[in-house]
Amino acid sequence: MATTAPKATSKREPDPAPEAEPIAPKKKSKLLIIVLLLVLLGGSGAAAWYFWPANEDPAAPKKGEAGKAAMAKVAPSKPRTYVPLEPFTVNLQREDGQPPFLQIGLSLKLTDEILSGPIKLAMPEIRSRILLLLMGKTASELSTPEGKKLLAEQLAREVIQAVPGTTAATGLEAVLFTSFLIQ
Repeated sequence: MATTAPKATSKREPDPAPEAEPIAPKKKSKLLIIVLLLVLLGGSGAAAWYFWPANEDPAAPKKGEAGKAAMAKVAPSKPRTYVPLEPFTVNLQREDGQPPFLQIGLSLKLTDEILSGPIKLAMPEIRSRILLLLMGKTASELSTPEGKKLLAEQLAREVIQAVPGTTAATGLEAVLFTSFLIQ
């Protein structure tokens, strides 16, 4: 017959009684919760004060809406293209004594990149027209801001006349000065 091993009986010693831990008073936990709530409310109030618009007219558009509307009016539908021209050096008309010379750098600001092709093809005629226009000027005409603005308008007309077709008239936004030296 098979004998079965006697079951080991283990005597368990009773766990020693846990030492009495001092129970934290409920006052400290309540105080901690109140302090945390005050900090949270204070931070929320400060954030609201910082981000809240001051003295805003309710009928006026919001800052973001006004900014988007202004950007929509200002932002062009297509990016601008700039065509730099090689610098020009010309003798100006003689006023007193020796004729002064003008050294000028120009760039054409175009509203459409497609127009840069015809302008580059017509570049010899454009340069010739610009040189002839510049040689007819005097230093006193070009030394004032108004004279420079008038020159930019005249240069734009010369470029438009040099490029065949009507797209140059609508595609050329401005003639920009990149350098301007009268000596």
